Amino acid sequence: MNTTGPGDKGLRLIPFRGLRYVPERVGSLAAVTSPPYDVVVRPDGLHHLESADPHNIVRLILPQAATPVERHRQAARTLGRWLAEGVLAPDAKPALYVYEQRRGELLQRGVIGALALSAPSDGIVLPHEDVMPDVVEDRAALMRATEANLEPLLLTYRSGGEAGGAADAPEGAGTSGVIERTVRRPPLLATTTEDGFGHRLWSVTDPGDLAEITEDLGHHQALIADGHHRWATYLRLRDEHTDHGPWGYGLVLLVDTARHPLQVRSIHRLLHRLPVGRAVEALAGSFRVRTIEGPLPEALDALAGAAASGNAFVLAGDGRFHLVDRPDPGLLARTVPADRPAAWRALDATVLHSTLLDHVWRIPDAPEHIAYIHDTAAAVDKAERDGGTAVLLHPVREEVVRELARQGVMMPRKSTSFGPKPATGLVLRSLTLD
Repeated sequence: MNTTGPGDKGLRLIPFRGLRYVPERVGSLAAVTSPPYDVVVRPDGLHHLESADPHNIVRLILPQAATPVERHRQAARTLGRWLAEGVLAPDAKPALYVYEQRRGELLQRGVIGALALSAPSDGIVLPHEDVMPDVVEDRAALMRATEANLEPLLLTYRSGGEAGGAADAPEGAGTSGVIERTVRRPPLLATTTEDGFGHRLWSVTDPGDLAEITEDLGHHQALIADGHHRWATYLRLRDEHTDHGPWGYGLVLLVDTARHPLQVRSIHRLLHRLPVGRAVEALAGSFRVRTIEGPLPEALDALAGAAASGNAFVLAGDGRFHLVDRPDPGLLARTVPADRPAAWRALDATVLHSTLLDHVWRIPDAPEHIAYIHDTAAAVDKAERDGGTAVLLHPVREEVVRELARQGVMMPRKSTSFGPKPATGLVLRSLTLD
């Protein structure tokens, strides 16, 4: 990712008084955490998290009630009650937070803070995916009701080989230097979640360390890796407040992917009302379709092989897997918009939405027709149980994502899933404390 030049306006991360669970008031820190709201598979995952602990954070990020208005009010009441009861408490001093995730050989470290929200035209924070207005409105209503940022976005920047970045600084300097020094101290919290990830969190309050991070990040721009809807929500709420104040900042985790590369995974589609048989039948003459009896890893290997030479998908939901590839070039020419860069036109998600969903299957991109599911096995399982079709995609290369973002070209919504994602519930930001 390019940096801004010395003296230019770049990323500005400020300390805040983090809201954190009081360990003595909950069963365990692991039991009150959750994946990000859009990764929770509902209803199964939601019920699992709700039953893990009565104070699980999912009761704030995905409250359950009869209407949207009541859901948001319920989240606000729950947050207020937990604060009054001492289940959650603010830290004594404003801080930035070093956050570590580790599982086996995978190690990711970054800094959590309140990021100054910049206009899209400034090019400081680069989105790469379109958003769904109804989701943004729901998240905005929830933030208005709770007056809190309940979970951090995941943003990435790159220091390696960039003029003015941390890679040019002396060893142990810049944001990475502060992180390296901080993790030698005992953490504020440490827990291991059921997915096998260990999580540790430290506070950074030393003025010298904070100044070092400010100077370093001021040379960088960032890519939104996870949280496009929440970013759009931040910007909407900032614009609603003329004086901005605490609404001029949003909770983020910043990770230097030159030091800690992220994994890029696909987000799959579940077509609720389209059985696999009808989906396959409609592809006749437009795509090549081959049946793979399974298991799922074999189908994914076949998808990877086919995706190396062109657009490819796997359809599932009838106990088998159907590899779909070699689209008719004439069909693509007629259905894929021609006013975008070649890299965008060649994306599997572009072909899926422009050609398959809009033209071949004629399925509206609405929640009653399409669900977006991160977990591959869960997508297949739900399709088989519900009689729908799971459309499995191969991941997009990170280089493609970055290049399109630099050009200001939006990928189709839910095109990528960067990870590991920060656990929700380890640190929250109240807008009434800032």
